[in-house]
Amino acid sequence: MTDVSTQQDGIIRVMPEALANKIAAGEVVQRPASVLKELVENALDAGATDIEVILKASGSALVQVVDNGSGMGPADARACFKRHATSKIRSAKDLDRLHTLGFRGEALASIAAVAQVELKTKRLGDDAGLELRVEGGDVTHEAPCAAPNGTSLAVRNLFYNVPARRNFLKTPATEFKHLVETFQFLSLANPDVSLRLMHNGNEVYQLVARREENRPAQLRHRIGELFGADRKAHLVRVSEETSYLSVSGYIGDPSVHRRTRGEQFLFVNGRYVKHYYLDHALKEAYEGMIPSGAYPFYALFLRLDPQHVDVNVHPTKAEVKFDDESGVYGMLKTVARQALGMIDWKTDDPDTGALGADTAARAASNPSFEGSQFAPPAKESASSGDTPRGPSPGGGRGGAAPPPRPWADAPASSEAPGDLSQRFYDWSADDAATPPPQQVPQTEIASTAVPQQTDTPDLDEDETPLWQLHERYILTQIHSGLMVVDQTAAHERILYERALASMENGFGLSQQLLFPHRVTLNPADHELVQELLPHLRALGFDVSLEQQDTIEIRGVPTDIRPGDEETILGDVIEQYRAGGPTDEAPARKRLAQSMAQRSAIPVGTRLSMKAMRGLINELFQCADPLCSPRGDRTIIRIAMDDLAHRFHQDTPR
Repeated sequence: MTDVSTQQDGIIRVMPEALANKIAAGEVVQRPASVLKELVENALDAGATDIEVILKASGSALVQVVDNGSGMGPADARACFKRHATSKIRSAKDLDRLHTLGFRGEALASIAAVAQVELKTKRLGDDAGLELRVEGGDVTHEAPCAAPNGTSLAVRNLFYNVPARRNFLKTPATEFKHLVETFQFLSLANPDVSLRLMHNGNEVYQLVARREENRPAQLRHRIGELFGADRKAHLVRVSEETSYLSVSGYIGDPSVHRRTRGEQFLFVNGRYVKHYYLDHALKEAYEGMIPSGAYPFYALFLRLDPQHVDVNVHPTKAEVKFDDESGVYGMLKTVARQALGMIDWKTDDPDTGALGADTAARAASNPSFEGSQFAPPAKESASSGDTPRGPSPGGGRGGAAPPPRPWADAPASSEAPGDLSQRFYDWSADDAATPPPQQVPQTEIASTAVPQQTDTPDLDEDETPLWQLHERYILTQIHSGLMVVDQTAAHERILYERALASMENGFGLSQQLLFPHRVTLNPADHELVQELLPHLRALGFDVSLEQQDTIEIRGVPTDIRPGDEETILGDVIEQYRAGGPTDEAPARKRLAQSMAQRSAIPVGTRLSMKAMRGLINELFQCADPLCSPRGDRTIIRIAMDDLAHRFHQDTPR
């Protein structure tokens, strides 16, 4: 028996094959989605036209791919689990002529090293197929079997012999999201192939290939199958070709966008890649057309001579390099911008974008709180004062629903109202002798930015005037100078702590809808809602799960403006899944942050004096009033000394 000292004697030894395969698995097999990608790519390289994917427990229990491809003979079936076994390349020159997907020959060897694999395969013309079982890289069973033409590869209990790797898998909903995204880009890259996705016995996707149609029509139909008819109806076709590069596919029209990445697909010679430099080119093409922080949909295919692109720079072939990246960047940005500029908003032509609806009706509107205090940006007369704006709370959706809580009716805290205001207005105790300003009537505030000073020192703090600057900031005088509040960041902090409190208490106020809404979600989001259901109900969402892709919304939190429930729930889910927490406490915080971001009053919302005062009062009841959940400052103070310095004065006058 060799002890540890002899293993560290400086002698170079050949690493055992099983150990080498486990190390390679760390690069190639990162999660169940990695297995799915490798198996489907092998099926496509084998010429399959019909592929079925079967998943159990978000891929950790089973990832099985069944295809009708060419199959393998006994010799090839045995060899495919050996490291660097491939039929794709013979010499280094072949790397410059690659048109297939998998070519390194590491995938099956790496997968078999960390899972229990069963292979059944048969070639057309063979009398019988072959069945192989491999566990931990070792063949445990081999026998002839009855099988249809093609190959079935089942990967069970991924990372069963590497428990540390298995512990690093994310929640089932997160892993399922990665599996769905992988299935989506493989389906988009091959619209002439029929694919089916099953999860825990339920059909998620059934994609039918329309092989009689041309490639653009096939792709457009496939986008509709994956993302719905609404997405299909808002596509803009891109098609351009030069001697160096051709670009084709579809991009979404500017009225349809998302707040997170996820529906952006870029393919190079049929291979899905992530290329942040080229992603930036597409984002630049939409400059001025979509809001800041929004992301458009696109499924674009780049084709060029393989000798101009290096696909061998990443273990999973997820990244590529071009010999002229700046040229590709410029062309991609230009053709996308031209396609967007050629949109005919009144036509319904699939090749020009399928835009049959009025643009204004489809334009994304910024949500705002529409209770008795907040209203969307609008021209307001100087005498409007505290007059309530917008529809009444509840929007007529249910008489039993409690109205959104107005800021002026904030719940009492342990401090007296005067003490609460003192936390705001007495920021600097040493300046307490400075007399406060006299109240200015609402009509006068609307017409002047300079309050009139008087010698009235005992004015109540609640009468201290406030000003709204550019419908974004709230300004007020304090003893030590000037206080500026970011109204959106402040509202986010208030809603965040309110949502956390609701989830910790297990109860959130809900307003019932007069007519329940049935919402269709993609499979990944439906799985995520199922995982988050207890937290959503604690927030105040009355949600029930229907069939595989449908939920029913019967009630929403009182902080949500009636009519926005479907949009806000979708955006909350989208923002939440972009983070990916792994345990309950971060999950609650992430969900509360998503809720606060989506429900907060947007920049450009005009506030009444009563609303501004209520916002400040509630902000200073928060545990951390000085920053938003994202870490942005909610308040800044400009001292009198700073102002004097800016005016080149030694002392304030």
